[in-house]
Amino acid sequence: MIKRLGRRPVAAALAALAAAGSVLAGGTAHAADGHADTQALLNGYQSHAGPGAAVYAGNRSGSWHLSAGTASITGPARPIRPDEHFRVGSQTKTFTAAVVLQLVDEGKVALDEPIERYLPGLVQGNGYDGNRITVRQLLQHTGGVANPNVLTYAQQAAGLLKPDGSVELRPLVEVGLRTFPPVAEPGAKVEYSNLGYMINGLLVEQLTGVSIGEAITSRIINRLGLTRTTFPGPGDRSLPAPYLSGYRGVRAGPFFFWTETTSAPLISEPSIGSPAGAVLSSLADLSKFYRAVVDGGLFSAATGAEMRRIATMPNPADPRWLGIGLGVQQLALSCGGHAWFHNGIATSGYTSLTAVTEDGRHASMMTNAWEMTAIKPTPVDVIESALCGSR
Repeated sequence: MIKRLGRRPVAAALAALAAAGSVLAGGTAHAADGHADTQALLNGYQSHAGPGAAVYAGNRSGSWHLSAGTASITGPARPIRPDEHFRVGSQTKTFTAAVVLQLVDEGKVALDEPIERYLPGLVQGNGYDGNRITVRQLLQHTGGVANPNVLTYAQQAAGLLKPDGSVELRPLVEVGLRTFPPVAEPGAKVEYSNLGYMINGLLVEQLTGVSIGEAITSRIINRLGLTRTTFPGPGDRSLPAPYLSGYRGVRAGPFFFWTETTSAPLISEPSIGSPAGAVLSSLADLSKFYRAVVDGGLFSAATGAEMRRIATMPNPADPRWLGIGLGVQQLALSCGGHAWFHNGIATSGYTSLTAVTEDGRHASMMTNAWEMTAIKPTPVDVIESALCGSR
């Protein structure tokens, strides 16, 4: 992993990474008329994030797009476009949750039934008891399931990897449950869990008879006409054109030094945690998807209400975060009301967040780098400004 070095001496790092390319922290901005406040926040975010950053936002009447920095460190600087593919990371969880909720509408699964009923024998041992963990809790991150680091998890599952670098979902879940014990009692509190969402993926496969990727493709992607969204198959680390390259790197004063990691082995493998992070999409498609989730275009009003029933947990880092539903989270807005959102961090070099309101406003933003700081402005600052500026 490449470490962010801040403003300390970085001579060794610069020598090692000089060939990777560098860009100024600021870069070129592309503004939509009337959104100067959001542009300023996007510029500020991009100054400590990736080579580029962008936001696509609007309301029921239309959409607008802003960009800062550059989409690529090679060739002339250019803005990020809202139709370009990138890895959405944990925003995949909202796709997975949407399929489970469709199965609720179809009478194939009940939210408050134990997972043992649907996946007998899977969630047992090492402190787990699938008779005490419900489907709702797995969707809401309240099941107490561990959340191993992706790279740690991959190392634990190394013996399961096939020659193409892929892995099957069930053995991966079994290794995770055997290796990482529960972190809380079921229902006690919110504990975010990629492993829990991998169990949700197995639930979908059990009830539909197809892979989680096939289920998401047929039930969500094709149904909504998301032409820039795909669920890659095991071993497929490519991105369809047009796509954004992903980067990881270090900062030296006003410069960033980047290494492209778009298709790097292991960290870009879609089958490692696929129901929790495999989807490829674009800013425009993500906005369309989340609008369908909140508008009720994917499941019944009653099921949508269950999705938006939040479990609260204090968040000192950002008091705007109000709680978590089933595959979505709630955000308070400074202009009044709230939005439903999910973020995503892909270790191969992408950070993103999409949010929508119940009155039809939407905003999706991203940077083409793995960005894990809490430096302000944050993605939430950018998103909130975009939503409030789309009233």
